[in-house]
Amino acid sequence: MKKKIFAILTAAVMLTLLVAACAPADDTETPAGDTTPAPAADTNDAGGQIRGDVFWFTYADTFLASVREDMISLEANFPNLNLVHHDSMNDQATQLEQINTAIVTGTDILIVNIVDTGAEDVAMNIVDLGREAGVPVLFFNREVTDAVINSYDEAAFIGTWAPEAGEFQGMAIAEYLLRDGNIELYDVDGNGEIHYIMLRGEHGNPEAFFRTFYSVTVANQMLAGSGVQLVPSAANEVSTLYDDDGISNFFLYANWQAAEAHTLVNTALAAHSPEAGDIELVIGNNDDAALGAISALNESGFNLGGDGPMVPVFGVDATDAAVTAIGEGRMTGTVRQDGTGMARAVLELANNIANGESLMANTGHHNIDAGVAKIRIPHEIVFG
Repeated sequence: MKKKIFAILTAAVMLTLLVAACAPADDTETPAGDTTPAPAADTNDAGGQIRGDVFWFTYADTFLASVREDMISLEANFPNLNLVHHDSMNDQATQLEQINTAIVTGTDILIVNIVDTGAEDVAMNIVDLGREAGVPVLFFNREVTDAVINSYDEAAFIGTWAPEAGEFQGMAIAEYLLRDGNIELYDVDGNGEIHYIMLRGEHGNPEAFFRTFYSVTVANQMLAGSGVQLVPSAANEVSTLYDDDGISNFFLYANWQAAEAHTLVNTALAAHSPEAGDIELVIGNNDDAALGAISALNESGFNLGGDGPMVPVFGVDATDAAVTAIGEGRMTGTVRQDGTGMARAVLELANNIANGESLMANTGHHNIDAGVAKIRIPHEIVFG
């Protein structure tokens, strides 16, 4: 099935990479959990090769694995950079230990995919460590607060705009349901309600919250007057963690993981029937969760491709596996995060340090928040 890509938001101007004639930088990853990088090269204000340490909240995340691959590949175009990669194994204490070790052994920039997105004090501690060592701190992908970034003039963040992924996912859901015949097809029990399962990411993560809330809110805004609305399926669990907005407290906690989503949806299917209209749509905060749901649906005879029974499933990330599943007719849509653009932006800012410039130098071509050094990488919708 041929996929169409809808660019809803104007993308940032593509940058021209600086291709040097000298040999590429060493892009060898350290083993998982290794915090003993090679000695840093000497640097000075005029520029020269620097060592940057990149701390990944986990190597197990599919989308971040693609960003890491892009970063390693693109590093060859930045000969003044020597990046050392660390797997924090989804443990904040491990990440803090790795950061301290990198500072002691002479890192020139801390590039942090923070583990605990819900604890401002942890992010502030990382910034304090960088400030005390005279080392810039660049957070990426997993957002920290404006207060954290503004506390240090050599701190910045690169990532997407958290509500946008949810908004685009909601647009994709509504557009799909509004296609000829789809409302009648997927409102199985004909009651004007599309009963959805929400597969939510981690608690305290702003991306997870905004994707959960805006996907349904925007879809229902676009579906107004169509005769249907998205309504949480009884298969969702009910939480009291969030305000009672009719959306945020209804979900299955998949924590970004395909295996967890598979188990949750398998359990849900044992008690709630798609044929009866109990489960009519699945929304994943990310593609791994969506694909886990699809594997469970497959075991019940759904989403096998072709003309067989289908429960629409939507994700976020546009991973290779998700795009393949969309092409095969097993998944309905996703929202692309530009992982290559994110990796390139990280390298550009690190390269500013290598060139003796400030962290946010030469960034006028990016979308930057007002009043805070946060660069936003735009999304786009991917459909079958």
